[in-house]
Amino acid sequence: MPMTLSTIKKEMEQNIGKKLVLTAQTGRKRHTEHSGVLSETYPSIFIVDLESDDNAYDRVSYSYADILTETVAIEFV
Repeated sequence: MPMTLSTIKKEMEQNIGKKLVLTAQTGRKRHTEHSGVLSETYPSIFIVDLESDDNAYDRVSYSYADILTETVAIEFV
């Protein structure tokens, strides 16, 4: 089934409060991996509260278009 922004948004809304592993492309051949909890969804972005203490920040936000273009990969645990 082809993914659209609306189907991605609906799936994210159904998984609020669940743990996830997020892999984001940070550059050419570079990836960062974060684990956390999906905390909030908004019309064009979603927010993940990170779990590990070694990060310099405790929240990250991405757009649904990042998932559509495969810049961000999310796996719910």
